[in-house]
Amino acid sequence: MPKDKNTILLKRLKANDQQALKTIFDEHYPAVYKAIYRLITDQGISQELAQNVFIQFWEKRHKIQITGILGGYLRRMGINQALEHLRRKKYEIQEISEAHSGLTTSAEDIYMDGELQTQINKAVDTLPDRCKTIFVLSRFEQLSHKEIGKKLEISPKTVENQISIALKSLKKLLKNYLQSFLFFF
Repeated sequence: MPKDKNTILLKRLKANDQQALKTIFDEHYPAVYKAIYRLITDQGISQELAQNVFIQFWEKRHKIQITGILGGYLRRMGINQALEHLRRKKYEIQEISEAHSGLTTSAEDIYMDGELQTQINKAVDTLPDRCKTIFVLSRFEQLSHKEIGKKLEISPKTVENQISIALKSLKKLLKNYLQSFLFFF
């Protein structure tokens, strides 16, 4: 019989015991959240990322091999989630910067970047569900067409077509906003 509580919980988790996950969540969520919050400093995003850690932990429960401390493993997962979020944000900001590369960075620019991101998010939300899912997987999670096709059980060509539809729709929806933004500066 395993000696420590975490080993028992992990065995229960691998046996699909959801109560084990709840116990792990209740015990480790605060530390995971704090580890993420130190990097992100946004309460809502930090909470979402911390929850994602436990969702991934559950999804990967049969493959997980923890040789160290469970809490440390979960905090590392949280830090990885935060770093991935920051990488995605950096990528988004680079795309925005490339769109209006001649501008200097001022407080107004930063505000307008935030406004543009808000408009982009609103525009993405208007896409049909399947198209939106494919677009998000491609642009925000940076999956290849092949990976998306495999994940959604569709052909890479369908993925390509849906992304094309999404980009045309977003370009049309954001056209006036982008023109106003560029004209203002």
